[in-house]
Parts: sequence; C-alpha cells; structure tokens
Amino acid sequence: MTTAPDTEQVRGRAADGGPASATAPDDVIRTSGLTKRFRSGQLAVDRLDLTVPRGSVFGFLGPNGSGKTTTIRMLMGLIAPSSGLATVLGAPMPQSVGTVLPRVGALIEGPALYGFLSGRDNLVRFDAADPTSDPRTRARRVAEALDRVGLTAAAGKKARAYSLGMKQRLGLASALLQPRELLVLDEPTNGLDPQGMREIRTLVREVAAEGTTVFLSSHLLDEIEQVCTHAAVMSRGRLVVQGTVAELAGRAQGRLVVRTPDVAKAGEVLSEHRVADLRIGEARLDGLAVVADEETLPGLCAALVAAGVRVHGFGVERGTLEDAFVALTGEGFDVAG
Repeated sequence: MTTAPDTEQVRGRAADGGPASATAPDDVIRTSGLTKRFRSGQLAVDRLDLTVPRGSVFGFLGPNGSGKTTTIRMLMGLIAPSSGLATVLGAPMPQSVGTVLPRVGALIEGPALYGFLSGRDNLVRFDAADPTSDPRTRARRVAEALDRVGLTAAAGKKARAYSLGMKQRLGLASALLQPRELLVLDEPTNGLDPQGMREIRTLVREVAAEGTTVFLSSHLLDEIEQVCTHAAVMSRGRLVVQGTVAELAGRAQGRLVVRTPDVAKAGEVLSEHRVADLRIGEARLDGLAVVADEETLPGLCAALVAAGVRVHGFGVERGTLEDAFVALTGEGFDVAG
C-alpha cells in the first residue's frame, strides 16, 4: 500500500499549507490541529482540521483503524486530545461537555445496554438519566423511538437476547429519544442486513430533513455516497480530503464501459490504439471498463470495429467515492452497502 499524501482539503486549509480561513459561524463541528497520541506511542489522529456545516449529513469516511472513532471520542469529550482544538455547537470540547452533550444524540462504538432489561426498559433508563428529558412524555417518546427503528415488536424482549443488528437499532433509538441539534453515529449499520441498512439510511435522511445535522462515520463508501451531502476521507490518522460528496466524486475520472463478448481482443486493440490518458480497467462479464475521455469514443469504436471486435454498445460511468479514495490514497477498502 502506498503512503497517504499530505492532507489536501477542498475546504478547511489553504492550498499553500497555511492556516484555514475563518470558519463560518454555522459550522457545527470544527477542529484545528486536533491530534491524539496514545501512551503506547501510537499516533491515532494527526493534526486534523475538520469542518462540518450545519444542516449537512456529513460522512466521516475511512477504513477501520484510520482514526475515525478516536476523533469522535475527542469531539464528544470522552478522551482528551494530545494537542489541537475542537469545538462542537460553538463550544470548546472537552471543556463544555456539560452544556454541549444534552444537545447531541450519539451512538459510538456500539450501544452499551443493560442485558437484563427489555429494549423498552433500556430506553426508559437512558431517558431518565438525561436531566433535560421530560418524564411526562417519556412513555410516548420511547414508543416513538422504538417504532422509528423497527423494534416495536421486540420492545419487551431482554436486550441480551437481541442480535447485533437489533442492539444497533436500540442504540439508535436511544439517540432519537428527543430532538437534537447534532446526531453523531459511529458505524450505524454495523451488524445490519441489507434491508436494515436501507431502513437506517432512510431514517438518517428523515432526521436530517427535520433540521438535525448528522455526523456519520463509516467504512462503507456506498453508504456515504447514498445518504451524505458532505464527506471527509481519513487514512492512517490523517485527513486526506473533505468537501461535498459531489466535489469528492468529481475528483475521480469517469469510466467508459465497452460492452463486447470479445473482451480479450478488445483489450489488445485498445492497448494498441494511441489515445491520450487511455487506461484499460477491469474486465467484466459483459465487456471492459476503460478510463478515457468521452470525446475519444468515436475513435475507439472505429478501431474496435475495424479489428473485427463485436461491439454491443458503450456506456459512461461517472467517478465514485471509491475511485476518488483509491486515487488519493492508493488504498481500497470495504465498499459493500
């Protein structure tokens, strides 16, 4: 694997490497030089400059071990940074945990549940521990939270009997017991089947539509691309790039897909055909993926036909977050959704 390049941000740091420009007052999360080095000497987060706009669904993307959870723990005041600054909802962390956390719903590193209590009773206990919650509306809010995550039928079941996916849903329900300004979700679809993943994505969109900023960490590129408006990419503790999802995906070159049963012959012809920046990609069941400028399509088609290659069609695929991540870091990771 290649070493991740120096941080290159769409926003948050000047192109010349100087300090970032003044952050807009409506940024929900902002970090400057945030660093965490553990006693073992491990540098988990290295000089992170992160900006999360209010009202966004912000994807915090990176492979497992890239520093995402350590960053979230610092933002939530669970651990202190070694150096640097972090503000959440305009207040410094961890100094302001008492005033900030009541305005934040969070699910970090999986839910901590009372196994001997039912799902419903777990939520009742969590809500009772929140000094800002209203006991008069507790039963209604618990029922609504259970319904939103699809656990109404299992509400009376002991939490220790829940599957991993059900526990994850219950943790989400605890973060949704009342409206929050910021919802922080660390790998929210962990342990869920494909249908459960789709339901959680829908839920994230609904929460965002209600005005809550969502900060969602994941190692699943497809998940980020489907639900997020903005994203940041982490690699080996460093921020590689951040910006809107459209900006990040736009950094990757698109692919031209040649549909032909003569894949091997097509590859030979295209390799001999001198086109600027032409790169032959992966072979597919129905053809070949080619990285090339769309304007070269007529020439490529003519060359293939002249060589006797049976061409059934062409298609253009836009660049994805996966393409952008690989191009920026030389790494790949789980992209299943």
